[in-house]
Amino acid sequence: MLTVLLTSPRVAPGLLTWEAWSLLRSASLVTAPAGHPQLAALSAAGINVEVADAPADGAAAGGPGQSDTAAGGPGKSGTVWLAPPGSYDVPDGAATVAGAVDLPGSHFLDLVVVMDRLRTGCPWDAKQTHMSLTPHLLEEPYEALEALESGDFEAFREELGDVLFQVVFHARIAEDFSIDDVADGIVEKLIRRHPHVFGDVTVADAEEVKRNWDAIKRQEKNERAAVSLTEETFTSALDGVPFGQPALALAAQLQRRAGRAGVPAELMNLAARDAHPDGIGPSLGPEIGTELFRLVARAREAGLDPELELRAAARRYRDRVRAWEKSRTTTPSDF
Repeated sequence: MLTVLLTSPRVAPGLLTWEAWSLLRSASLVTAPAGHPQLAALSAAGINVEVADAPADGAAAGGPGQSDTAAGGPGKSGTVWLAPPGSYDVPDGAATVAGAVDLPGSHFLDLVVVMDRLRTGCPWDAKQTHMSLTPHLLEEPYEALEALESGDFEAFREELGDVLFQVVFHARIAEDFSIDDVADGIVEKLIRRHPHVFGDVTVADAEEVKRNWDAIKRQEKNERAAVSLTEETFTSALDGVPFGQPALALAAQLQRRAGRAGVPAELMNLAARDAHPDGIGPSLGPEIGTELFRLVARAREAGLDPELELRAAARRYRDRVRAWEKSRTTTPSDF
């Protein structure tokens, strides 16, 4: 009887299931292709492996490949073929045993390996820099958002992969850190800012979670600044807000941060002159900017996200324009 032992390229050699080790120790013959990553681990465990490019002839049908004297002697039975890692090509009539089990998230390692191949083997990928990838770092999240808004979750899954690829690409380019450093950083941050999950803090609701998050974040900033009162190390509630994001999202994030920090609401009532204190720019520009800022505040007071509301309005306008265009293509005057 032939049993095919399936293993994963994502699991370290030797980390096999108990069922796999029991099968290997009881087999009369164990075969594997040359270069199989499990060979050294099996040899260290005292299991003899016959190197072969394919399973023994006739083993699946109960032929010579399962003879007691083939390798293991009396008390042994059956032939085990170690398929190449990740291979699921099973001969007819053969049984299978899962020798290694991927942990959730282990397929991420495939992306890391593919990215390394691209960086060293593709001329385009090899010449990219952090700055050359900047447009994609901005575009991909918006494409993911568009797929989510459309309700097409298959497309959303694909777009999330594109977003993830950007993270792995930048980590591969970086000389001062690796993808593991990126993962370690976010894991440490999440554990530190969730003491109600990873510690002994008790919270009443999601709002208290947000308050604790902001308090821990402020503490981290103060520690980084060494609690200095000098201008160079002054810390603000608005520190860390990325000004490269779209203007509406930027205004909303600034207002959220300021509100949580207890900044007086009247500071949101910008005078038009605040926008261009030196009188630079068209006279109408500061007024429009101020009015937009006020609209963002109105949206937040109503519990709405101004960025998403504007995107929804843009989609409604798109649909109306398309309907108008379609109506014109069917009118008699157009023929």
